[in-house]
Amino acid sequence: MKLLSLACCIAFSLVLCVTAVRAAPAGSLITNLPGFEGRLPSQHHAGYVSINGKPTGKKNLFYYFVASQRNPSKDPVVLWLNGGPGCSSFDGFVYEHGPFNFQPGNSGGSFPILQLNPYSWSKVSNIIYLDSPCGVGLSYSDNPSNYVTGDIQTTSDTHAFLLKWFELYPEFQANPFYISGESYAGVYVPMLASEVIKAIEGNQQPSINFKGYLVGNGIADDVFDGNGLVPFAFGMGLISIDIFADCQATCQGKYYDPPNPTCEKNLRRVSQASVAGSWTICADRVDYTTEVDSMLPYHKNLTARGYRALIYSGDHDSVVPFTGTQAWTRSLGYKIVEQWRSWLSNEQVAGYLQAYDKNLTFLTIKGAGHMVPQYKPRESLDFFTRWLDGKPI
Repeated sequence: MKLLSLACCIAFSLVLCVTAVRAAPAGSLITNLPGFEGRLPSQHHAGYVSINGKPTGKKNLFYYFVASQRNPSKDPVVLWLNGGPGCSSFDGFVYEHGPFNFQPGNSGGSFPILQLNPYSWSKVSNIIYLDSPCGVGLSYSDNPSNYVTGDIQTTSDTHAFLLKWFELYPEFQANPFYISGESYAGVYVPMLASEVIKAIEGNQQPSINFKGYLVGNGIADDVFDGNGLVPFAFGMGLISIDIFADCQATCQGKYYDPPNPTCEKNLRRVSQASVAGSWTICADRVDYTTEVDSMLPYHKNLTARGYRALIYSGDHDSVVPFTGTQAWTRSLGYKIVEQWRSWLSNEQVAGYLQAYDKNLTFLTIKGAGHMVPQYKPRESLDFFTRWLDGKPI
């Protein structure tokens, strides 16, 4: 947690730099950061985009934008959203695929030492890290009632942010645009993508050149995700064959919706064998309501329209097990165009994939947990680059 607190100090220092220039991209240019010596490898911007929060007042959404180190004028713009709901996208910036690796400073309370991350996703894309919904991370409102939100309001607010962001940065309007995220962003991403498409079809300006989306270890459907845990836990050796057999016999495959008290008792035995602690980077002031049980209709609609989709899973994640994700991608009923096969990174098997018609790909990453780029940074940059560039993974 020491590293996290130091990273938060950096975030706070950024706020001090940009509070006077919230809606002015030229003024929000970051030229140096505490703890980093030398020239930044690409342009960085940070600031606030204010959106109308009638009748309760405006919401101020914080973003950190990293221009591509390859070809910013041509490379895709990628929006990154961490999940929770209630987790700051500085989670992804600090621990996963941001431009820096953070090392603790030499003494207590000092800024961390920043070193360039050789596997940053900004190597091949422009990337926006957004703290969403309002109340998460550095995003705030003068009215605490704006921290009461849910799936639908968050979608609307994030879309409003995007429209204003592209107005502030018109030079990126023609770039291919992708939406990405992990965990509860399995809800954020397809719902936001659907809102973006609706605006495109309604000729809303500014026009966004939306091409597709990526979801990592994302929740998608209560039934599929819920039913995936028990077989995952058994396959990973987290529960014994006896517990697994008892669950099979008493639950009859209904692990998400236990049909009887004996099944419930056996499922408690499963949960007691893989207990996770709390994640402190997530905000507790956001009062969030889950409003949509299944993302499958959204995925079906998006892919049927031809938008590209990469659904990836770390195969050691018990929060959203790959077993459930593999099952729901298959349940969409699309024709398989690439049978289950391995994919390589650094001449090693890095995972497996199955590709479907309608530009849908399901991919696993060997040995990765819930936050894939944190565990497998090199492999993550490899599949991210190949997929964005339209090359075989």
